[in-house]
Amino acid sequence: MSQPQRRAVLNLYKTLLFLGRDWPQGYELFRKRLHNVFLRNSEETDSKKIDMMLKHGQFVVKEIEALYKLKKYRAMKRRYYDDN
Repeated sequence: MSQPQRRAVLNLYKTLLFLGRDWPQGYELFRKRLHNVFLRNSEETDSKKIDMMLKHGQFVVKEIEALYKLKKYRAMKRRYYDDN
């Protein structure tokens, strides 16, 4: 793995750990699953496959951010608008 790819993988891992703080099932479960996924793929040496996994990881980051924004929007809507 080249140095820029290694740096990108570490940044992705740190970003996902940061996003996992607000995970509904708890941070520890999120951290364990994330660690297992990264550990399972730690022996990969093909740079194309690593790039593909990094792109998928960035997609997951965007999806988690979207879920958190949706959760925040729904909470705000519940506070200000009565459904009854």
